[in-house]
Amino acid sequence: MSEPLPLPAIHASHAGTWLRDSNGSTRGCSKGEAVMAAADTPLLLLNAPLVANRLGYPDLSGLDLLELFAFVRPARFCVPTPKGLAEALDLAVPDSDDEVPLLLQRAAARMMEICESTDWAERDVAWSTLQSLARLRWPWAQVLAPHVRKPERAEKWLFSRLPEWEEAPERAQPQQVALDELAVEGHLERLTGEGAEKREGQRLFARGAGSVFAPRAQDKRPHVLLAQAGTGIGKTLGYLAPASLWAERSGGTVWVSTYTKNLQRQLRRESTRAWPERRADGSRPVVVRKGRENYLCLLNLEDALQGGFSGRPAILAQLVARWAAYSQDGDMIGGDLPGWLGTLFRKRGIAALTDQRGECVYAGCPHYRKCFIERSARASAQADLVIANHALVMVNAARGRDHAQRPTRIVFDEGHHVFDAADSTFSAALTGQETIELRRWIVGPERGNRGRRRGLAARLADIASYDEAGGEAIKAAVAAAQDLPSDGWLARLADGTPMGPLEALLAQVRATTYARDESGQEAGYGIETETASLPGELVEAAGTAAQALAAIRTPLMKLAGRLEAVMADAPDWLDGQGRARIEGARHSLAWRIDLLAAWEALLSRLGGPADADFVDWLAVDRNDAREFDIGLHRHWVDPMKPFAHTVLEPAHGVMLTSATLTDRGEEGPDWPHAVARSGATHLEIAPRTSQSDSPFDYANRAEVLIVTDIRRGDIAGLAGAYARLIEASDGGVLGLFTAIRRMRAVHGRIADRLARAGLPLYAQHVDPIDTGTLTDIFRDDPRASLLGTDALRDGVDVPGRSLRCVVMESVPWPRPTILHRARRAAAADEPGGAKGHDDRIIRARLAQAFGRLIRTREDAGHFVVLSSAFPSRFLSAFPDGTPVIRLTLAEALQRVAHGVHAVTGSETESA
Repeated sequence: MSEPLPLPAIHASHAGTWLRDSNGSTRGCSKGEAVMAAADTPLLLLNAPLVANRLGYPDLSGLDLLELFAFVRPARFCVPTPKGLAEALDLAVPDSDDEVPLLLQRAAARMMEICESTDWAERDVAWSTLQSLARLRWPWAQVLAPHVRKPERAEKWLFSRLPEWEEAPERAQPQQVALDELAVEGHLERLTGEGAEKREGQRLFARGAGSVFAPRAQDKRPHVLLAQAGTGIGKTLGYLAPASLWAERSGGTVWVSTYTKNLQRQLRRESTRAWPERRADGSRPVVVRKGRENYLCLLNLEDALQGGFSGRPAILAQLVARWAAYSQDGDMIGGDLPGWLGTLFRKRGIAALTDQRGECVYAGCPHYRKCFIERSARASAQADLVIANHALVMVNAARGRDHAQRPTRIVFDEGHHVFDAADSTFSAALTGQETIELRRWIVGPERGNRGRRRGLAARLADIASYDEAGGEAIKAAVAAAQDLPSDGWLARLADGTPMGPLEALLAQVRATTYARDESGQEAGYGIETETASLPGELVEAAGTAAQALAAIRTPLMKLAGRLEAVMADAPDWLDGQGRARIEGARHSLAWRIDLLAAWEALLSRLGGPADADFVDWLAVDRNDAREFDIGLHRHWVDPMKPFAHTVLEPAHGVMLTSATLTDRGEEGPDWPHAVARSGATHLEIAPRTSQSDSPFDYANRAEVLIVTDIRRGDIAGLAGAYARLIEASDGGVLGLFTAIRRMRAVHGRIADRLARAGLPLYAQHVDPIDTGTLTDIFRDDPRASLLGTDALRDGVDVPGRSLRCVVMESVPWPRPTILHRARRAAAADEPGGAKGHDDRIIRARLAQAFGRLIRTREDAGHFVVLSSAFPSRFLSAFPDGTPVIRLTLAEALQRVAHGVHAVTGSETESA
């Protein structure tokens, strides 16, 4: 075992605070004493923001072991807890909080040993990076310096070390092949392997999935399959079997789309059964594809390394550069960059290193041939399987740069989320944040702002100098964009001094929204109002703003035409890279032109008759009483209408699958509603449907407990119930809330009490840790519990003992927003009416939450709802045979403490 590094260490949890001196003695101390010690000398600690949060001292800094791990082991996984760090470094896991400071000293020493060892896999560029970090006064630099030897030869800079992607010929259209059901079954058996359990449900599911790959009989009439597959069916391999068989025989590409990053990671693992890591020519048959904003932008990184960042963000940039040299694909959000790294630096440093603003200069970038984003896009064009997300598939179908690469065979896993993804993708929002981003894209940096932001004039300077009409269009667009909001717009609106027609419109939106608000303007919540009977001042401001937007759109359209003309009659100096850059610029221009047109259409509606297809409203977005955006919003009443014409029409085969694809009312699965939510009815297509029930024994492995003696609105009672349930379960509880404020209140009341019993409690929006990392921590510690909101309801996959109890604070009623009200009204003529619309939403949420509980045949646990009046019509959300018991909290605690056991029919209701 490593000898402890002789530096003082601190550990803080909800159970207390411990200090260890450099000479080797550990003692408990008060928060005040710990803060004083940290102010006197740099202390070893783990996750500085979390320790600062628990000590109530936001300015805490020190020698953070996570930062050191990011330097020593870039692109490697580590759960950011004492246990996780110990396991990552092959050290003994501490048994109690008071042993953690010693672990921190040993972990630091272990990483020093790694740096000194001859087989340190990440030695390259370590010395050079450390010199840069020393100049930035990184606290670890002086400690590390004696342990990282200077290389004999000068180390290559990151941008010289990264490999270049290579051009590849355009892939031929796939051959038209039909898959025989027996061939699909045989391929499934090969993928599952000899001796694997034969699952009849999986076999039938795979046979049905093969039908979507049949040749299309009519233009704009794809094969559509809705396949409901209960948890445990094995649906991932069930659709990968026909997908891989079709890709092999046809030479085509299948896109599998997910809603959560967890499922993307699972798919990448499962795909190794069907495809090798690389083909014989070195290319990858399976590619994970995400939106541009997920990947490291090398130009942004170069700017950050050369002075664009200062202080702590500059240190982050150096650690990200270190990671980039070892990253598999440059994916910063959900890839191999530790999710906790960005949170250590508190500001939006990670986002600033991605292409958040859509300002890519494509072939004009000096790092274009090494770009992670371009590499991913080109790899997907040659891949057999592209693993993407719902939003990217929809955006790619709507405005992909290359028509030949648009998805035509698509499997939407987590298909119950396609409606929500389409709702977001095909909506329009004319807000302050959106307009200021458009201004930055056109105008570039203003008033000496640092950074690499470049406006149109800088990105297309050579075209402007060659083509006079194009140059004039750029000048006109830049001049017109001065009417868009600029930095400081929120403060000006609050002061009543808006500048320009768009800020004047937003000021009217803000005034009208506040004037009509009837919620009491409760701090922390956004407010909204419908666009009906609007004041004349707002309608007049909208007209002026629409003219300003048209004045921007017109020169952008002219510029797009000039770029097309330059491509058609290219000058001698326009090489292949220049053509690629112009193609990229044309794509970006088309996107902004469409955006401006959508905004103008939204404004033209104000003061006029309503459009039955759309819902429009005004909103002021707030967080903890702070306004952060203001604007107008437009959503489709039924977003599956644009989805059908944009995604389904061009496709040849589409499959939507999920464990909760249909609503399970009292009469059974509601397939007509599921078909309507697929978009197929807008193309007058009758999709095939299939259902495979879960093989799990819910009757003996799960219980639904409805606690009837917790009063609504009783925060003390609610907190007490959560604490006692966590104690009874000995941790392993996932607590789901419908309001962040109640979750924070409950966490604040019970975290210390539970920690003293050795039961760690984490919470979204409380702990300064991203949601993915919180889930990793929860999964890693069977005694930990996690509180969260909607993001955890179906984004968590924690099989085994780490999750053995799900607790919902109440019935998950839908929020009464303007959009919800409009869709509820539209459902009035459907079976079940408006009430049925709400019931379907609630049952879907309950089913998704219950699905977190049982992930494997060995899992068992309780699903607890703290609701005194849980309507019986919602019980059908749970799998058939699941015992449902209405009981008091005291009785529920006994059942949770004793584990799941058989119950008599007299005790239960039918699920």
